[in-house]
Amino acid sequence: MAELEDLEFGKSDFVLLDEVTMEQFMDNLKLRFEKGRIYTFIGEVVVSVNPYREMDIYGRNAIDAYRGRELYENPPHLYAVADAAYKAMKRRAKDTCIVISGESGAGKTEASKYIMQYIAAITNPNQRAEVESVKNVLLKSNCVLEAFGNAKTNRNDNSSRFGKYMDINFNFNGDTTGGHINNYLLEKSRVIHQQEGERNFHSFYQLLRGGSDEILESFHLQNDPAVYVYTKEGVETTASSNDRSSHEAVMSALKVIGFSEAEIDSIYRILATILLLGNIQFECDGESVQVVGLEAVNHIAELTTTEPDTVSKSLLYRTVATGGGEIIEKGHTQQEACSGRDAFAKALYERLFAWIVGRINTVIEVKDYNPLLDGKNTVIGVLDIYGFEIFDNNSFEQFCINYCNEKLQQLFIELILCQEQSEYQREGITWQHIDYFNNQIIVDLVEQPHKGIISILDEACLGVGNVTDTVCLESMNDKLAQHPHYTSNKLSPTDKTMEFQKHFRVRHYAGDVTYSVEGFLDKNKDLLFQDFKRLMYNSANLVLKEMWPDGQLGITEVTKRPLTAGTLFKNSIVALVGKLACKEPYYVRCVKPNEKKSPVLFDDARGQHQVAYLGLLENVRVRRAGFAYRQLYARFLQRYKMTCEYTWPNHLMDTDREAVEAIVTQHGFQDDVAYGHTKLFVRTPRSLFSLEQERSALIPILVLFIQKVWRGALARRRCRRMRAIYTIMGCYKRYKVKAHFWEVESRFANVRTMADYGKSVEWPSPPAALAQFHNNTVMLHRRWWARQIVKNIPPSDMAEVRAKVAAMGALAGERKDWGVGRAWERDYLSNARDCPQTSHNFIRASKDLRNKDQYSQVLFSGFCRKVNCGLVFNKTTDRVLLLTDKNIYELGPKKQYKVLKRLPLDVLTGLSVTSGADQMVALHTTSQDDVVLCLQRGELCPNRDRLGELVGTLVDHFTRVRKVLLPVKVCSPVVQVHMRGKPKTVAVETKAGQTNVDFKKSRDGFVLLLPSN
Repeated sequence: MAELEDLEFGKSDFVLLDEVTMEQFMDNLKLRFEKGRIYTFIGEVVVSVNPYREMDIYGRNAIDAYRGRELYENPPHLYAVADAAYKAMKRRAKDTCIVISGESGAGKTEASKYIMQYIAAITNPNQRAEVESVKNVLLKSNCVLEAFGNAKTNRNDNSSRFGKYMDINFNFNGDTTGGHINNYLLEKSRVIHQQEGERNFHSFYQLLRGGSDEILESFHLQNDPAVYVYTKEGVETTASSNDRSSHEAVMSALKVIGFSEAEIDSIYRILATILLLGNIQFECDGESVQVVGLEAVNHIAELTTTEPDTVSKSLLYRTVATGGGEIIEKGHTQQEACSGRDAFAKALYERLFAWIVGRINTVIEVKDYNPLLDGKNTVIGVLDIYGFEIFDNNSFEQFCINYCNEKLQQLFIELILCQEQSEYQREGITWQHIDYFNNQIIVDLVEQPHKGIISILDEACLGVGNVTDTVCLESMNDKLAQHPHYTSNKLSPTDKTMEFQKHFRVRHYAGDVTYSVEGFLDKNKDLLFQDFKRLMYNSANLVLKEMWPDGQLGITEVTKRPLTAGTLFKNSIVALVGKLACKEPYYVRCVKPNEKKSPVLFDDARGQHQVAYLGLLENVRVRRAGFAYRQLYARFLQRYKMTCEYTWPNHLMDTDREAVEAIVTQHGFQDDVAYGHTKLFVRTPRSLFSLEQERSALIPILVLFIQKVWRGALARRRCRRMRAIYTIMGCYKRYKVKAHFWEVESRFANVRTMADYGKSVEWPSPPAALAQFHNNTVMLHRRWWARQIVKNIPPSDMAEVRAKVAAMGALAGERKDWGVGRAWERDYLSNARDCPQTSHNFIRASKDLRNKDQYSQVLFSGFCRKVNCGLVFNKTTDRVLLLTDKNIYELGPKKQYKVLKRLPLDVLTGLSVTSGADQMVALHTTSQDDVVLCLQRGELCPNRDRLGELVGTLVDHFTRVRKVLLPVKVCSPVVQVHMRGKPKTVAVETKAGQTNVDFKKSRDGFVLLLPSN
């Protein structure tokens, strides 16, 4: 029970009234209305009074206040009942529904919109895109359906002229996955006629007042509703909504929902067609009926993409097939033509509305639902259907609407009053029976087979001959004369409020309603000439064609007589009640405070009448005497057993009832419960709330405990798996190691006898564990292979091999050619093949030097072109280079090899060469007076490189004899040197016309010029 408001606002729950009387009930309702408290509870039922003004009680703060809270924790509100329905659906995986009832103008449509907004706001906390899309479509559909299904009446500016039941589907997380909309009995007669002071459907005025000039011109319309017969009645009336802004909102909503531009255009073309149809007039020239002016016919043909002649023919003639199969065209009378035009306009709008609802359903339907993967699909239904109506002139539509309200009231009685009392008796709960009016007798008056009003209407529609509305009324008078809730002027001649052969009266639960029988049969038959159906089916507009599938039938095809409008409506309402009955219902009972739409007036008599026929007093009495919550013992125990030490995790008592008693006793509210045969009954929600609070506090502890146990189980299982994995891995690794050894052994078994000692044998890929071992093994094999090769080299060639190895280490990859492919002679000047004319003299000179300087061997000798740092006038000098194990000699070739310069080998710090094919080398010294020279080739291998031999010999000597690493730098394209302590550069260039290799002085040093060939 809601107890959070001060008493100055009255009792927030009618159950708290001191006495359950009509006077106290109305005083409390009026006080709360005057204090701005428009909602009041009757247990879990919300009574809503239309405030006729905007109220600041629906924002984000209000939503957050009611989210996840129990009904009695906050003041009464629509959000409270919406949250209760959502929690019941989510907690118990049970389908629920919210039934909003009340008479026209009581605020049902607004209530349904606020409930939808609340459900949309509390779902999808993770903002998943697909869920947000469904929510947006569900919310935007309200805007579209209001535009095309609502109208201004004398009692309500935004009256629903159709019934709407929306199922919202949820997944196991409680997020919306889709929905489905059912519509019931659109009041299509409003398209062609409205009572004084009322308007046609909003959509017509929104198009005429909100459409752009270009759109209206393309539809051949004017922006004045007074121009059109079907809308001129509503021109003088004022509506609370702005038609222009509403039109923009509807266009935006259509796009959000997913209507294409072509579909939106087709929708408004159909509205324009209906408006133009209403302005078509007929004239009779004595023999035939003609259309007055064909301009409107041409415009209709253009809008519906049909032929003008076909449109005109459908309006003036009816094609029928005789019994012999002959097809004839029967011309209409002027009255028949007008009736056919109006029937066509009504059918166009009705099918347009049904198509819009179906199109929305295709967008929001649940797609790719798999119960095994997605869990149980639960539903919350929201019913917003027309309220009870009593007008000055009540026709077939009011009869159907009031029958629908009788069925819903009967469902309310059955679920809230009848079933609840029957359940107490069945469970053996002590109970004092509460009397209430059961309106089943009125429902039977309307729908009972063979005897009900709908059955009598159907019989009249099927009758042969000229059966009129008056004849049908006589039949009802004869068959229903003894029924206590039916009367007419014939049965009650003294009642002058009913006209003879025109009126009959039904005593509804909400009051007596007098119906005019005029038009009942035509509206029940709902006839439409087949010519109009074929006209629309043959349209080139695909949307129109889709709306009229029955137009494909040929003229001579015999079809089953369609069900009447009354029977179709009855069947749909029976199905609706069946849907609601299988769900857990929550009720919003709407009350209209006055007929003037005033936010301050409260009409006591008007409100008292509504309270009486809604059965609210009986509801209060049942609620005060009854129990707020009941549940099977097993279900109750399953949910709350963790709150008691004697029932957790499993009880050891004889029955579940004893275990439930233990829970109740431990929590100390045994005086607030009753024990039935199979169920526990809890009187007040507060006791249940205390259990829910304790359960909510224990759930995290239990979750942590379960997580701990489960994590331990997972860790142990993971440990066992890891041990098994490591065992398998160890065995597999050992196998791979052995397999690798076996493979290496098999491949290299005969390498000793191979010509290349196994160099061509491909090594197998090693396992990861043997990667380093494999590298070492390959290195060992290479060394062994090298050893085998070296063993076969003669000792006299070993010096050359060592020099080539040293040259390869210094120059390989850096210089293109370094002479590895030829025999290295070293002492070229002593070789008669290389220097046949001078070798004899050089041998004699070298002996003299050996004797003088006591060197052991000649490392290298040859002719060269040397840079002289004293060079002037671009002259260069030919010299002889002699390298021994002690000195570097510069000899003059023309002076019997006279020693011009002697450098100890110790002063040599490094070598520099280029990466090209030239033979230039720079010998760097410690005194920074480098020797730059270019080797000259002799007659032995005249075109082969000798620079590599010089580098290899020096590097090998320094490494092997002196145990010092001699740096070798390969430069490109400039070599850096020092001469007499100054830095110089030596570049290499190719010059056209140059015949010999020579040095030339440059600004930064010297340039070695090479012949271009």
